[in-house]
Amino acid sequence: MLKLEKIEKAAELIRTAKYAVAFTGAGISVESGIPPFRGANGLWNKHDPIFVEIEYFHKKPLESWKKIKHVFYDMFDQAQPNPAHIALAKMEKRGFIESIITQNIDNLHQKAGSKYVYELHGTSRTLSCIECSTEYELNFVDLNFLPPTCYICKGILKPDIVFFNEKIPAFALKRSTEESLKADVFIIIGTNAEVLPAADIPVKAKENGAIIIEINIQESHFTDTITDVFIKGKASEIMEKIATYLYL
Repeated sequence: MLKLEKIEKAAELIRTAKYAVAFTGAGISVESGIPPFRGANGLWNKHDPIFVEIEYFHKKPLESWKKIKHVFYDMFDQAQPNPAHIALAKMEKRGFIESIITQNIDNLHQKAGSKYVYELHGTSRTLSCIECSTEYELNFVDLNFLPPTCYICKGILKPDIVFFNEKIPAFALKRSTEESLKADVFIIIGTNAEVLPAADIPVKAKENGAIIIEINIQESHFTDTITDVFIKGKASEIMEKIATYLYL
């Protein structure tokens, strides 16, 4: 099947779906200037990930925070949604998709206008005190003074990103699992989902009868196991074309 035919087929599956859900990973944000964590050009090839190990953060919060600010906040602050994020937001607004499950922490889906976003690996837009659990929006925190501290108890603030050896947020995991089981069409975009439990979510959708559409620049371990329609290409290009077929 030609690429254009696959895009038309994907659009028709989304159009006729009763409950379509998108599942996104680093690949959707690469075109917004945010590198993936893994792979040849991944962040973990350039930076030792020890600074996002929870034990290291508690032992050396200042050293951890210096890297966190550089790698996440200085970089993410300039990033803007690309056509793939915008297409998904329009699809949600028009009722073509119900929700987005994402492994990304960059807040770009919300910036694009998506309302129902479940963040499996947390978010960089809020921080919480490790002592009293008070939560802060990022714009209330001054990252010129590290490590940032709580206005209430002076405890150290930690980004609400899932660090290594931390559990996935219970609410996000619960809702993501529920959404995957409701879906009759499940759209995987820009992810190999190599990390558990995220990797299990598309599989659960498939086992429950969902049709799997996969959009990626290369084949993943999903492609030959659960994917029904594989479209090779950049997320922004493919999603923009699908949105065009949906008259968005």
